[in-house]
Amino acid sequence: MSLTPATPAVPENSSSATRRQLLARTGALGVSIAFAGSLTDLFAGTAAAQDLGHHGYGPLVPDPNGLLDLPEGFRYRVLSREGDPLRSGEGPVPSNHDGMSAFAGRHGRVHLVRNHENRVTAKFAVPTVDGLTYDPMGKGGCTAFTLDRDGDVLSERVAIAGTAVNCAGGPTPWGTWLTCEETEDRAGTNGYTKDHGFIFEVDPVDPHRTGAVPLTAMGRFQHEAIAVDPKRGIVYETEDAFLKPFGLFYRFLPNRPEGGVGSLRAGGRLQAMRVPGVPDLSSIQETGATFDGIEWVDVPDPLAARTPVRLQDFGPKGITHAQKLEGCYWGGSCVYFVSSFAHSADGSAADHYGQIWRYDPSARRLTLVIVFGPDTDVQLPGESPDNICLAPSGGLMVCEDGNGAQHVFGVTRRGEVYAMARGAQNIGTQQAPEWGEFAGVTFSPDGRTMYVNCYTPGTTFAVTGPWRR
Repeated sequence: MSLTPATPAVPENSSSATRRQLLARTGALGVSIAFAGSLTDLFAGTAAAQDLGHHGYGPLVPDPNGLLDLPEGFRYRVLSREGDPLRSGEGPVPSNHDGMSAFAGRHGRVHLVRNHENRVTAKFAVPTVDGLTYDPMGKGGCTAFTLDRDGDVLSERVAIAGTAVNCAGGPTPWGTWLTCEETEDRAGTNGYTKDHGFIFEVDPVDPHRTGAVPLTAMGRFQHEAIAVDPKRGIVYETEDAFLKPFGLFYRFLPNRPEGGVGSLRAGGRLQAMRVPGVPDLSSIQETGATFDGIEWVDVPDPLAARTPVRLQDFGPKGITHAQKLEGCYWGGSCVYFVSSFAHSADGSAADHYGQIWRYDPSARRLTLVIVFGPDTDVQLPGESPDNICLAPSGGLMVCEDGNGAQHVFGVTRRGEVYAMARGAQNIGTQQAPEWGEFAGVTFSPDGRTMYVNCYTPGTTFAVTGPWRR
């Protein structure tokens, strides 16, 4: 899951939550989601907070082409599909489309950067390109699009290759994308020639400016997403570990906090969050629960040369873990991060179907903003929500990750839930139909287009329509 705010332009040459439960139904689907907490907290200080929410766009209309069902008045175009030729001629479009972000360019252009969460078994690897390849045996990486003001694809090319399991990441204030490897495989494992588990910086306009350089000081672990404090330059990082030992929430204090392309290569200090008296965040079930005096502890060995970071010795007070830490974004003056789910059967202290936490660095205060079930009874067809982004309506767009037909759900600032898109069964092939999960939902800088990926078979859609109706 990744929560992504509006992203900056790219030059062409380069409080406690209110305790209430909000319930709404998408009548055509009979699906309900209940929230505890106040969604208003999520949008404080953001551009989306200035817009009014809405009640959805009506029932989904079956797509005669069998790809994407949308409300009346909306339409889509397929920007690319896995296996088709990249417009650069570098090879086929890679598999497993995941995290993505949109950046503003000149003359109304939009630059998209798209992750490919490829393992060694991926059908279509990210093609290797001189100067952009980290490990020739890695099949993951990113591709980048440039779209004109009419939404037509001008270019599609490799942005970084030779990485592994590129899941999510996040934009920087200076207009680059940080792509995250969700693996800890070392050289010699799965045929890799180099260690993996790093963050890489990607320039969406000129990828050769950033190359394929691992940001080693930011740690080697199962990265999921990042968010950058635009004032202090601190980078927050989540670790997606769904089996014990669970992941940690990190911050990286860069030696060059002023930022800029390549600034993170200058190194810095990696620290993990300690909530005094709370070894496992899943044990906290009350929305609005607040913890002051949050501590940050230096990671003994960020490169995990001998021991995975989450297993390292953080002293007699220990460290705070959480299952399935995924989305991360900066909003207003705080950073938000998500625990997608917690299962006591896996060793978590308690069960939930998702938590959203807010950390205020000025006050050193951590607050549980929203809890999804089981007490609040999230009822999605699947297990839990995945990628999330802010919508121009002032609400959220939530990608579903479950079984059967997959959806993008909208959530208004009042907590009302509606179906925005449904992947039709024919998104697969006639011989092997499948419902691929949605991922990488993001909006164009002008808010007029929603971009979203189908994970498998990898497909990138651009959805337009009356977003501000």
